[in-house]
Amino acid sequence: MTQTAAHAQSTDSVLMIRPGRFYPNPETAADNAFQRDADRGSDALTLAARKEFDAAMQTLRAAGVNVHVFEDTAEPEKPDAVFPNNWISTHDDGRIALFPMYSALRRRERRQDILEELRQHYRVTEVIDYSAFEDEGCCLEGTGSLVFDHLNKIAYVSLSNRSNPKVIERFADDFSYEPVTFTSIGSNGEPIYHTNVMMCIGTAFAMVALEVIRNEADRQQVRARLEKAGKEIMELSADQIANFAGNAIELHNKGGEKLLALSSRADRALTEDQRE
Repeated sequence: MTQTAAHAQSTDSVLMIRPGRFYPNPETAADNAFQRDADRGSDALTLAARKEFDAAMQTLRAAGVNVHVFEDTAEPEKPDAVFPNNWISTHDDGRIALFPMYSALRRRERRQDILEELRQHYRVTEVIDYSAFEDEGCCLEGTGSLVFDHLNKIAYVSLSNRSNPKVIERFADDFSYEPVTFTSIGSNGEPIYHTNVMMCIGTAFAMVALEVIRNEADRQQVRARLEKAGKEIMELSADQIANFAGNAIELHNKGGEKLLALSSRADRALTEDQRE
C-alpha cells in the first residue's frame, strides 16, 4: 500500500479476507505451540470467526483506516484464509511479494484476483513470487516471518520451519533490507513459529519478548539494533505473548493519527504502564 514519507513505518490501508471456513489446520499444529484444539465444531468456529472479523473490520473503519475486504472463496477450502499477511506483502515502491508457505493447505490461499484488484487501486510495479521455494522445502511466511523496521530497512526474523535462511537472504537482497536473524523459544522448548508472535515494531517503539531469545548473543544483538534505530523498547513476557500481546500492528488513520491495532485479549495482557 502506498505510504507517505511521514508514515513510512505504518499504513492507512489494510487488506482483510473474511473467512469462508475457520478451524485449526492439522498441518500446522506440530510446530505452532499457540494453536489449540477446537472446543466446538468447524461450523460454530467459522461463525464465531466471521463475527470477530466483522467487528474488527468495523472498528478499523471507525478509527479512520481504509479496509479492503475480500471474501474467501468456497473452494478449495482454506481454514487459515483470514491470515493473508503470511502469503502476501505490499511495499511502498509498488512491489508485491508472494511467499512460500509451510502448509500445503495454506498454499491454496494465493489468489490472482486479489492481485488484480490491488492493481485497480494502487500502483503495482512488480510482483515477486517466491513460491517456487516450496519445491525445495524452504518457506518464508510473509509478515508472520518478517517483522519490518521500514524506516531503517531492517527485517527481524526468528528462525523456524516457517522462516528459512535461504529465502530470507533472497528477499533481503531483492528488497534491500538488512536481515537480523535469531531463534526464539516457546513454552514447549521449540522455536516459535512466527516472528510476529513475539515482536512488533512501530515508528518509535518496539514490543518484543527478549526473554524468549535464549541465546545471549542473539538477544543482545536484537536489543542493540533496536536501540541503534532509536526504538523505545517495551519488553513483553512469555506469558504476554502467549496471550498474543506481540501480535500487534501500527497503523495510521486518514488524519495521520497513529494507531496500534491488537486483539482485546492482547490488550488485557498488557500492564497499565505498557498501555501508557
